[in-house]
Amino acid sequence: MKYVKLASHFLTANLLKLLLIPVIAVIVIEASQMNLDHIHQLRLQLRYNLVSVITSSAILVLASTIYIMTRPRSIYIVDYSCYKPPKNLKMKYQKFINQSRLTGAFDESSLEFQHKILERSGLGEETYLPEAMHSIPPRLSLETAREEAEQVIFGALDNLFANTNVNPKDIGILVMNSGLFNPTPSLSSMIVNKYKLRGSIKSYNLGGMGCSSGVIAVDLAKDLLQVQKNTYAVVVSTENITKNGYLGNKKSMLVQNCLFRVGGSAVLLSNKLSDRCRAKYKLVHIVRTHLGSNDKAYRCAYQEEDDAGKPGVSLSKELMAIAGVALKTNITALLGHPLVLPISDQLLFIATVLANKLFNAKVKPYIPNFKLVFDHFCIHAGGRSVIDELEKNLQLLPIHVEASRMTLYRFGNTSSSSIWYELAYTEAKGSIQKGHRVWQIALGSGFKCNSIVWEALRKAKPSPSSPWEDCIHRYPVQTVL
Repeated sequence: MKYVKLASHFLTANLLKLLLIPVIAVIVIEASQMNLDHIHQLRLQLRYNLVSVITSSAILVLASTIYIMTRPRSIYIVDYSCYKPPKNLKMKYQKFINQSRLTGAFDESSLEFQHKILERSGLGEETYLPEAMHSIPPRLSLETAREEAEQVIFGALDNLFANTNVNPKDIGILVMNSGLFNPTPSLSSMIVNKYKLRGSIKSYNLGGMGCSSGVIAVDLAKDLLQVQKNTYAVVVSTENITKNGYLGNKKSMLVQNCLFRVGGSAVLLSNKLSDRCRAKYKLVHIVRTHLGSNDKAYRCAYQEEDDAGKPGVSLSKELMAIAGVALKTNITALLGHPLVLPISDQLLFIATVLANKLFNAKVKPYIPNFKLVFDHFCIHAGGRSVIDELEKNLQLLPIHVEASRMTLYRFGNTSSSSIWYELAYTEAKGSIQKGHRVWQIALGSGFKCNSIVWEALRKAKPSPSSPWEDCIHRYPVQTVL
């Protein structure tokens, strides 16, 4: 049924184009058969039917004007920034286990479990944990959580404003997202206060939406930029580690301790036509998929307390299977968008659907080769198993998931900001050329799969103070399988 709905959506969205194809074909055939006498006769007819010509021209001008005024505004990424913590916050495997043992919160079985998870996680020895978690005992307070948030968010924003030469007071829209840490006043208010943003700013604070919330934040900013003319929007993504470590012994809740690390990003979006000449990317399409109506999907990443009352996020064994379903649903929606796939691929997809429904042909729905549709893939670095699953489902090669694996290895799971570290990695490698398409895919609790397609407007070079600036020459590295 979902393929029938997609076919219906495609026919509705492209009805005018499909109707124009036979009209254009007839015009071309007729034009090819015309000689000089026919052209002379046509000119005489137009001369003596001036009213009809003027009326037709007026209708054409009116239609063109309506189209120009109602078409969606183009959205550009002027630049973005990823926060890189100081070296003293690096946390090696053994130090992590030693620190965990000294807290007295874990039994030996839990310590051994976490050590095994670390070794198989795909994380390297240079990921970062907040300063409060380097102390013995850990200083897990609201104050230290705020300190972490300020360091990450302000660090990313300071770099963004410095690289773009944009005055913070020129920002018209602010969208902040943080899954688990949402104090009062909000983190978006914290940003407004720090940079003294204007009183008329449209600010939003998204919480509890998991690792895919960065795409949701961009989607919200996109909708707001369609309404508010000639303005900038800033999207900030992070996850707070200080207040969200799990200090218990339930295995399904210990995994989060081993994967999540400090990180954050800030993205400057613009709908100003004047920014096109300096922008890096143009937004092509966003697809959001939500499986929350399914109970298993809803609870597969669930914040709760264990039997001892210790809070944490429990990850179910069905997580990867649900992620696969969410991805396939998201891809199905993506296939029907005319700006994403070539018209030839879309027609082949619709043809196979109609063949099955009308003629019972039992032909598999046409699935395009994504390696030919997209040039670069930024798959959420949620863990080694997440990247493995998406690599298999999308039939990608190791080179296509290199950015995701290296981001996981170098920075760990930085939640909703991970797709921006991956884009920065691809830029640092000098791989993105003008016209290339980038597909960012994020998975998060709920359960959600959200994706964005960007088109490079020029050869994308890494911005100053890129998180890979001093280490890109060392990558890729061979990770433990």
